[in-house]
Amino acid sequence: MLKHRIYTMSFASIYPLYISKVERKGRIKAEVDGAIRWLTGYTQKGLVAQLKKGTDLETFLMKAPRLNPLRKSITGVICGVRIEDIKEPTMREIRCLDKLIDELAKGRAMEKILRKV
Repeated sequence: MLKHRIYTMSFASIYPLYISKVERKGRIKAEVDGAIRWLTGYTQKGLVAQLKKGTDLETFLMKAPRLNPLRKSITGVICGVRIEDIKEPTMREIRCLDKLIDELAKGRAMEKILRKV
């Protein structure tokens, strides 16, 4: 089952892919970390601890200190599916994170990515 494999992947195995994707487009790791912290409520120290621990993606997101309420405003298509149509909570959070990374890679301003404007 594809969903199950995604959920059990370690966040630490996905994180370098996010970094690589945005760096190819001229963005930096600090922006990725900022987007992740905004979404999850982890501090930088907490984020690093989760990476070192090898926490799986589902646990990383579902046990996050404080999922940002503004994440509900993340809409659009990711992997061919509209985020707002995803009913399964874990998959929706995963796709919200993917969307933030895509927006970074596409050059969108951090203020807009973090829904500050």
